[in-house]
Amino acid sequence: MAARVVLCLLLLAWPCRGQYEPPEEAEEEQALPDTMHIGGLFGPDEWQDILAFRSAIERVNMDKRVLPHVKLVPVVEVLNPVDGFAVSRKVCGMVANGVSALFGPSHRDLINIVSSISETLEIPHILTHYTSLRRPTKLRVNVAPDRQSISQAIVALLEDMAWKSFTIIYEDDEALFRLQEVLKAHGPADAPITVRRLGDDPDYRPLLKEIRNSTETRIVLDVAPDKIMEIFRQARQVKMMGDYISYLVTSLDAHTADFGEFGEWKQELPFVSNVTGLRLLDPDGGEVQNALQDWLYSERLRGNTISLAAAEIKTSAALINDAVHMFARSLHQLNQTEPPVFERQLSCDVAQIWEHGERIVTFMKSVYGNPDTDEVGMTGPLSLDADADFRRTNFSLTLIDTVANVGTGVWNMSGIHLFRSVEEMERDTKEQLSKRTLRVVSKLGPPFLMMKNKDNYTAGCGNECLRGYSVDLVEAISQILNFKYEFYVVADGQYGSLKNGAWNGLIKDLLDRKADLGLCDLTITYDRERAVDFTMPFMTLGISILHTIPEAPETNRFSFLLPLSTEVWIYMAFAYVAVSFLLFVLARVTPGEWESTTPSEEQTSETILEYTLNLSNAIWHNVGSLMQQGSDIAPKAASTRMVAGMWWFFVLIMISSYTANLAAFLTDNLGSDLIKDAKDLATQTKVQYGCVYGGSTQSFFANSNFSDYQRMWDYMQNARPSVFPANNMEGVERVTKGKGQYAFLMESTSIEYQSARICNLRQVGGLLDSKGYGIAMPRNSPFRGVISGAVLRLQESGKLSQLKDLWWRQYDDGSRCASEAAPASSVDSNKLGLANVGGVFLVLIYGCAAAFVMAIIEFLWNSRSVAIENRISVSDAFWKELKFAINFSVSTKPVKHKTPTPSTAASRSVRSSRSGSATPSMARSAR
Repeated sequence: MAARVVLCLLLLAWPCRGQYEPPEEAEEEQALPDTMHIGGLFGPDEWQDILAFRSAIERVNMDKRVLPHVKLVPVVEVLNPVDGFAVSRKVCGMVANGVSALFGPSHRDLINIVSSISETLEIPHILTHYTSLRRPTKLRVNVAPDRQSISQAIVALLEDMAWKSFTIIYEDDEALFRLQEVLKAHGPADAPITVRRLGDDPDYRPLLKEIRNSTETRIVLDVAPDKIMEIFRQARQVKMMGDYISYLVTSLDAHTADFGEFGEWKQELPFVSNVTGLRLLDPDGGEVQNALQDWLYSERLRGNTISLAAAEIKTSAALINDAVHMFARSLHQLNQTEPPVFERQLSCDVAQIWEHGERIVTFMKSVYGNPDTDEVGMTGPLSLDADADFRRTNFSLTLIDTVANVGTGVWNMSGIHLFRSVEEMERDTKEQLSKRTLRVVSKLGPPFLMMKNKDNYTAGCGNECLRGYSVDLVEAISQILNFKYEFYVVADGQYGSLKNGAWNGLIKDLLDRKADLGLCDLTITYDRERAVDFTMPFMTLGISILHTIPEAPETNRFSFLLPLSTEVWIYMAFAYVAVSFLLFVLARVTPGEWESTTPSEEQTSETILEYTLNLSNAIWHNVGSLMQQGSDIAPKAASTRMVAGMWWFFVLIMISSYTANLAAFLTDNLGSDLIKDAKDLATQTKVQYGCVYGGSTQSFFANSNFSDYQRMWDYMQNARPSVFPANNMEGVERVTKGKGQYAFLMESTSIEYQSARICNLRQVGGLLDSKGYGIAMPRNSPFRGVISGAVLRLQESGKLSQLKDLWWRQYDDGSRCASEAAPASSVDSNKLGLANVGGVFLVLIYGCAAAFVMAIIEFLWNSRSVAIENRISVSDAFWKELKFAINFSVSTKPVKHKTPTPSTAASRSVRSSRSGSATPSMARSAR
């Protein structure tokens, strides 16, 4: 630095009066007729530009291939940028002594003054700083890169780095002209950008704090190179130099700043912000190295010793060097034509022009306006674009990591070309991640994060006292990426929602850089995605309804009677009795039912007629048809057959109707549910419903345009008492204790977990939407890509499915519902239990018991009859009949008959008439 100060003092002592005074070594050359002077106009601190200007002229003079018969003489003037009148006097003094071109200055206001004099006297004006002029001029050549092209390069770089939102810090209005393409590319329709002016106050910390509070992590810095490091120092003081902050420095001289302090900051900060810059010249290139040696050699000849590295060369100095060579080569080729160029002393007070000025500019544009020009300088190919008013557009910019001072890529007119592949950049990110201990913020709630014991969570407990799906997931990712992690629970217990313009919960901790990862059942939403970054979803889900399993109604053992009403059963019984009696009556009346029989005891010529459809047989016939079993007794007459046919038709309709309704009534007896989906929930008023307050489910209903969901949201807002629980556990508890009067809207994964452990809970209906859980990270986290890749690898390997199966179904913590542990195929909710059809068994049992009682009564009555007929005691007859009944080896039973006496025959005739057989009065002779 001391050498630079000495050099500046020596340069200031250089003759800069109105009349040029050459040095002693040039006194003999002044007499030569082929000497030409070149004016250089510089600022007080532009010592590198002066050095480059003088050294370039000396290099041209030493090269016999360029201007072999003409010697160039530098005329240097150091200008005061605030004194425009003094500048005009100095420039007029230079042209009065004769100059063939004016180089500079760099200050915008001074450029306009010099350009006006140049245009009036028609002296070539060569610029190395691009700026806007008040009016166009034909005597100007600007070898500096076009600011529109630089702005396009910045736009391309922003797109390559995927910067959709950022903050621009600029120093003066000229910066807005340089960044106009950036402002156009990111209009109101795109993600918003913020533009902030640096100001004159050297304390930049208030501005940096405002940017930090805005949660913006990407900053475009367009300031002078000498302010870059001071801004970074103050940014470090306000915690704006962490690894989640990225800077893009637009100055082409950013590489000249001393970033050595960053190495010291790394001892305090684990990682320092990524700072990307643009560079026009390549310090390691041959042209730059040769020029640097010429500069140092030239100063040593003058007795000055300076320390200057190639990385410290400013872009303006390199452009001055290239501009001198471009002018000298153009002048050389022009002198080969007629007439040759000679200097002329001009006066600013007289209306006169230099006749060779416009020739030189025109020839210079024609030489370097050719796209096939292969001349290369310190700043790359030296060519002017004829289609862009001969502006310097054919150039390339190197993208550099200013902290490491290494090139990462290059921009040219064809776009961005990176030096490193995607695999190499991913490998570097993994290497950085392996040196980190990531802080993971989460939220207590099963099965994602739970305490290993039943004690409440205490700060600093860390990984040792936590368990759950989130812990296992981070562990699986850390094994792939080889990093350490530390869990902690969010203080307010919230997921993260935007209230009054401020975030809370996990999202707030990520925005405040307190955590590196946020992992729980955190849904990816639009608002959260704008605030933080998310990995690809590790679990997909949707909103559904949690409700209790409806209580089964009281069972009815005689539910098989329900398909027909009591009134119908009564009418059926009446119809059965009436038709049976009618069939009996018609059978006695119609002749077609009487048949002849031959008496077995008395062989007479008289035929006896009898009928089979007596009252008992008619009843049995109708029972058989009613039970659809048929009967061996069949009517024979037309009238009785018609009655039987009508009865069968009646039975067909009634039995078919009964069978059709029986299945529905038995199934309905298992229980019906009032709520089957969200539409049912929205259209009823008996069951209340709600969701977690401030969560993504609430946002879904609040922002939905679907009519049913809008109706549900209106109800939830106006419901009193409030239907919004503070968290999922409170909502589940409310459903459990609500006895079917409350339904809770929550994520399907949580419903699946709770219903597997609380037996009276279930999911109602399908999914109302589709979304996913993701791992949240601070905005623009450098680890987002590699962590997303690790999640994808876990998904492809099936590890995510294994983790979910472990914590949702297999993990036995004593609270798991026993029915959920059984295979799903073993449970069939459509099966009928004994309580539903038990009445059928009771009818069977009671019927069989009644038949047994009737059999006993018949046996006793038969024993009495046998005793009377055989004139024995009833007791003897009973035991004799009982012994015969239980002797199962005997299949025939003899009947003992006595010769009937008149009294016996009479009594038998009476019995025959009572039993329905034909009496003598009813007998007819058979012919």
